Amino acid sequence: MLRSMFSAISGLRAHQTKLDVAGNNIANVNTVGFKGSQTVFEDTLSQVLRNGSSPQGDTAGTNPAQVGLGVKVAGITTNFGQGSTQNTGRASDFMISGDGFFVTKQGNEDLFTRAGSFDLDGVGNLVTPDGAKLQGWTAGADGTVDVNGPIGDLRIPSGQVLAPVATTGFAIGGNLSAAGSTTPVTSQISVYDDLGNAHPVSVTMTKQAGANTWSVEFADAISGTPVPMTSAPGTITFGADGTLPAGQAPITLAGPAGDVTVDLTKLTQFGGKNDAAAKTTEDSGSAMGVLQGYSLSNDGTIVGSYSNGLKQSLGKLALATFTNPGGLEKAGNSSFRAAGNAGNPLIGAAGTGGRGSLSAGALEMSNVDLAEEFTGLIVAQRGFQANSRVITTSDEILQDLVQLKR
Repeated sequence: MLRSMFSAISGLRAHQTKLDVAGNNIANVNTVGFKGSQTVFEDTLSQVLRNGSSPQGDTAGTNPAQVGLGVKVAGITTNFGQGSTQNTGRASDFMISGDGFFVTKQGNEDLFTRAGSFDLDGVGNLVTPDGAKLQGWTAGADGTVDVNGPIGDLRIPSGQVLAPVATTGFAIGGNLSAAGSTTPVTSQISVYDDLGNAHPVSVTMTKQAGANTWSVEFADAISGTPVPMTSAPGTITFGADGTLPAGQAPITLAGPAGDVTVDLTKLTQFGGKNDAAAKTTEDSGSAMGVLQGYSLSNDGTIVGSYSNGLKQSLGKLALATFTNPGGLEKAGNSSFRAAGNAGNPLIGAAGTGGRGSLSAGALEMSNVDLAEEFTGLIVAQRGFQANSRVITTSDEILQDLVQLKR
C-alpha cells in the first residue's frame, strides 16, 4: 500500500512537470523564435518480489515478479522545427529558413538565438531587444568580406562616406541604324574627377557619306567645348555584317582626371532604330556617397545604399550550427547557451555547410501548436487526477487497516 502511495506521488510530480512545460509553451505561443518543449517520462527502478529462473532439464523457467516504484521525468526535449513566417517590412528583422542560429554576444558570453528582431543602438550596433550584439564579419574598405576571419560586432556606420572615384572609362553601346538617316544620335554621361565633381559630357554620332562610317564627337554638355580625343580618330567603320571589326581600338579622351577610355565593342549597325548611347561601366567612377540605408541578401550580406547610387557590402551575418542542438541550454531572452552535449558551434555564412538562408523584413514565429498543447494539457490533467485517486484509495485502505482492531 505504501508503494502505491509513493508511486502515485511520483506520478503527481511528473504530471505537474508536464503541465509546467505545456503552460510555458502556451505562454510563448507568440514569442519570436520560440521553440516548444515536450516532456518525456520513464519508469523508475522496480522492486523484485521473485527472481526469474532459466529452464533446467525438465523444469520450466519462470519470469521475475517485479513491482514498479513510480515514474520520473526522463527529459524535456526541445522541438527545433521551423516556425511560421511573419512579414514585418523592417530592414533589421531577419529570419532563418532552415538550420542555424544567430550568434550574439552579451558581455563576454556568446549566445545563440533564432529570434531575428534586431535594432540599432546609439553607435549603430545591431542588437537584440535585451542588448546583446549581433555577430558577423565586417567588410573592408573596398566592401570585401573575409568569412574565414574572426567574427565581431556588426555595425551599420550611419553617415559613412564613400570616397569619390575618378572616371577612367565608359562605353558606347546599342544600335546605329543602317537605314541611312543623317540625323545625329546624341546622349550624355557624367565623368568624375578625383574629388568626385561631375563633368557632363555629350556624345554625338553622325552617319557619314561612307555607307558604314560614323563620326563620333565629344563635348562639354554645358559649355559645348569639344573634349579632345588623344589616341584615335573620331570615326568608326562597321563591317558588312553590321558589327565592328575585331581589332576596333577604343577611343581615348582627355578626361578631367587623366585619360578616359571609351569602349565601342557593344555598338552595332543593323536595320533597327537608333538607340545607341553612352553607358556606365565598372570604370565610370562616382561622386562622393553618404550611407542612406541598408538591406540584407539571402547569404547574410548587409548591403549599404549610398547617396551616389552605389551599393557596397558593409558586413555579413554569421550563423552557427550544432551537432546536437537539443543539447543547448536555454539562457532566457529567447537565447541558448552552448552546453556540453550540444557540441562546439560550427560558425559560417548562411547557405553553406548545411546552414539555412536568410530573409530580411520577416521574423520566425513560435513553433508551438496550440491544438497539440491543449491536448497535452488534458492528458496531463487526467494523469494528475488518476494519480491523486491512487493516493486517496491507498489512504482509505490504510484507514480500514487501522480500524480493524475496532
